[in-house]
Amino acid sequence: MRTPAAASRLTSPRLLAPLWLLLVAAGAALLVVGLVPVGPDELPRAGAVVVSTAYAWALAARVGGRPVVFGTVALVAGVLAVVLDLTWLRTGAAVATCVVAAVLGVMATVPAVRFRQAARECLVAVVVAGVGALATLGYAPALTLARFEYVTLGLALAATVAVVQRLGAGLHGLGRRGVVAVVGGTLLLAVTLLYAELLRRYGTPSVVDNLLDGVVWVRDTLGAFPRPIETVVGVPALAWGCHMRARRRQGWWVCAFGAAATASTAAALVNPGVTLLESGLSVLYGLVVGLVVGYLLIRVDLAVTGTRGRRSRAAEQGLAVRPEPRRTEPLL
Repeated sequence: MRTPAAASRLTSPRLLAPLWLLLVAAGAALLVVGLVPVGPDELPRAGAVVVSTAYAWALAARVGGRPVVFGTVALVAGVLAVVLDLTWLRTGAAVATCVVAAVLGVMATVPAVRFRQAARECLVAVVVAGVGALATLGYAPALTLARFEYVTLGLALAATVAVVQRLGAGLHGLGRRGVVAVVGGTLLLAVTLLYAELLRRYGTPSVVDNLLDGVVWVRDTLGAFPRPIETVVGVPALAWGCHMRARRRQGWWVCAFGAAATASTAAALVNPGVTLLESGLSVLYGLVVGLVVGYLLIRVDLAVTGTRGRRSRAAEQGLAVRPEPRRTEPLL
């Protein structure tokens, strides 16, 4: 008879984390093979099922849910979408995979005492979402691009906020700085989306042409244009939030807006009018520019709290010891 200690060892993060990484790597390899393309068409779809199942398992485990239940549901849904090959099933599986990847990208981060650690966490989140983008494409969804992006962004933000409400001690735990950050992030996100939609629907030809000329010049010069919502909102919020989480749990509320970056990344490959190389470069450029903005936000935050000068910053970093579970352990 298996003892509780033996069962605990079999389900320990130290054992499961390497196995999970191997599973995700195998799924990603199948997805890349499908992009080349090499082999039968079933390979990328099998890879999509593997990655979406592993991601659902990891997200449930990270937020203190039931990974076996949610992993099984994701596996069954993915297999049905691939075997039955119904358009609405494949599209639904792609949406779910995109959302899960976006939320997992945010939840996979850990607190960052220094900016370089915050930059590392942003890279981790983008890589997690990037593999999710491959899985999303692997389901071969039939979609309207703008609708797909809005739906996945909205669902990812809603799911992230639902988890963050528990991690950040609810709305009453925001504090004055948290309220300012959340309200500011919400307004910035709303303005960015509203401006893009108004420009797309009602923009005058001269204004649209001028903006498009600038975008075309950047694309011709650098090979891609940074994804705006990732650059302006998502990455800066994630960098600042991870930095704040090392000091105050209100940083989770700022990190919630990082879903704007991970959702944008997870949906980066579904646009058939953009090459894979350009999609990857746009995510990379958005990450780099967003980190610059995030660095400025962190410096302003430190200046407001009174930690000016090298000695003050060193002392402040020494006190930034708020504990959180490790990356492979449940947050709740």
